[in-house]
Amino acid sequence: MSEHFDTDAIRMQTARGPHHEHSVPVYLTSSFLFDSAEQAKALFAGEEEGLIYSRYGNPNTDEFVTKLCAMEATEDGIATATGMAAMFASIAGLLKSGDHIVASRALFGSTVQIMQKILPRWGIETTFVDATDPAAWDAAAGPRTKLFFAETPSNPGLEIVDIAAVSEVAHARGAVFVVDNCFATPYLQQPARLGADIVTHSATKFIDGQGRVLGGAVLGSAELIEPLRFFARQTGPALSPFNAWVLSKSLETLSVRMDRHCENALAVARHLDAHPRVSKTLYPFLESHRQHTLAKRQMKHGGGLVTFEVPGGEAGGMRFLNALAMVSRSSNLGDTRSIATHPSTTTHAKLTDAERAAIGITPGTVRLSVGLEAVSDIIADLDRALQTT
Repeated sequence: MSEHFDTDAIRMQTARGPHHEHSVPVYLTSSFLFDSAEQAKALFAGEEEGLIYSRYGNPNTDEFVTKLCAMEATEDGIATATGMAAMFASIAGLLKSGDHIVASRALFGSTVQIMQKILPRWGIETTFVDATDPAAWDAAAGPRTKLFFAETPSNPGLEIVDIAAVSEVAHARGAVFVVDNCFATPYLQQPARLGADIVTHSATKFIDGQGRVLGGAVLGSAELIEPLRFFARQTGPALSPFNAWVLSKSLETLSVRMDRHCENALAVARHLDAHPRVSKTLYPFLESHRQHTLAKRQMKHGGGLVTFEVPGGEAGGMRFLNALAMVSRSSNLGDTRSIATHPSTTTHAKLTDAERAAIGITPGTVRLSVGLEAVSDIIADLDRALQTT
């Protein structure tokens, strides 16, 4: 392990096999052999470390997690089949009936659905708060509160949570603080260094970076990951070896990709911020962002997402998206290709009008995942589409 992010991302690898391969192979196997019946007994009893079954561990998933732990400054972690499996595991693996969560009201739509529609079946309740106000977190917590959950920057309003401040509140309340670091990636932000207890990722997004595979990860201290690993082993949200191999390879180029995403996004945000057909532009490193100072203190760059509002409500948003010629229309993000999404009718459609309004989603809101194309081409396509609104 080196002192440099890029070197670890590229050089941390599973041990080479007998063929001395330069690139780690894909270990497409469901299970592994035991040297003896006694070794099998020792492995299952936890008296010996080793590979048993790919639902438990695999050289490819182990390499992916080891790299992420180094990047996020955490001790241990698990890989999951999707980002939402990671979010769910980070909650369900720690809580029991009667427990309480304090969560940011600005979360990915599916995370909100878990907290509002699924967890209450098991007696786990959630209070949603203004994540930008540490005092709101404290006021919402009580004796049953066991977990704080936030994503920063948020989706799609790009609110910034003061991780250090909320961590202090969580720990004073005896709660575990989980931070979804999907949008920032470990290259731009390391929540564990700021006090967060668990870091989650949808690796499907910027970590993969090319829209190819699904995956997720949960990272934290060895003590906290132990019950999560037990939960994941029994419930089975395992990341496939092939997807783990792809994602581990993707980490090798994460820094150079994120530098370009952020450079392009800042240029696009500045252009949209001055555009007469755009009423509001949100980007953490824009000087007009109300948490600009916090974002610059907490993040290396502003990220690859820009959120803005076009005139004409839902109809205006639809006209804008339909007029795009190069930028893709998709609900995904973090791709090499720029992607535009209409949150109120897609990613956050399950929320009520009031819930969307509370996190700044209007019928004219557009979320733009800025890709790696020439920024002049991205801006030209946006300008053409804005003429239709």
